[in-house]
Amino acid sequence: MCYDSSSHPPTPPGERGGATTQALVLTAADGNQFSAFLATPTREFFAQVLIYPDIRGLHQFYQDLAARFAEMGVRALALDYFGRTAGLTARNDEFDFMPHVQQMTLPTFYADVQAALAYLQKDNAAPTFIVGFCRGGSLALYTGSQNFHLAGLIPFYSGLARQITGAEGTPLEEARKIHFPVLGLYGGDDPGIPREQVEQLDVELDKAGVEHELKIYDGAPHSFFDRKYAEYANESADAWTRALTFIRAHAAAVQ
Repeated sequence: MCYDSSSHPPTPPGERGGATTQALVLTAADGNQFSAFLATPTREFFAQVLIYPDIRGLHQFYQDLAARFAEMGVRALALDYFGRTAGLTARNDEFDFMPHVQQMTLPTFYADVQAALAYLQKDNAAPTFIVGFCRGGSLALYTGSQNFHLAGLIPFYSGLARQITGAEGTPLEEARKIHFPVLGLYGGDDPGIPREQVEQLDVELDKAGVEHELKIYDGAPHSFFDRKYAEYANESADAWTRALTFIRAHAAAVQ
């Protein structure tokens, strides 16, 4: 598990603007309803992100994260991928996520992603990126093999060795199919994602022929990107800077 109710996204460096937020219920093509949370800059935005949460689903951390992106001029939509089995219930600390993790499948997840992207991209040409954390980071890598209209992928500490139901292989095994630029951010002291796996991801992305950067923060743990970890404030600030720089660069490239 990445984040609990005591976790908060770090504050991004630089000048921040205003943002408006709203909770949404979106509907996939097959009728499934799922929760989402939208944050929109009060100024003109130059890009947008679809946020994939960690294993606990759409909880407060990701609503706050969406707002931080919007304050930096990036419209953000965070989706909940447990709506098919858990409905529209709350994703607080009492939410028992594991039964829903076990029932989740990649094809139905993609159906929900399509609905979220359709909402973001309707009457809006701003380039769209995927930002995912932990399980959401794994899902971001899987998404890179699909023919969605995207400008790039930003997985934070994506699990690489665990296959999700409906996939043909693990995220590491499927990485050679990715066809979008990738910025991967990892903790160097994360026993669940050994450095060797990240290095192999680099090899697989070379095979895919996509632009990519994989940053390993030496000594940082899994889920270091958290305001309560003051000792990793510099790493978090750097991760923010890299993510926003990546978004600006690749948003400009597709416009």
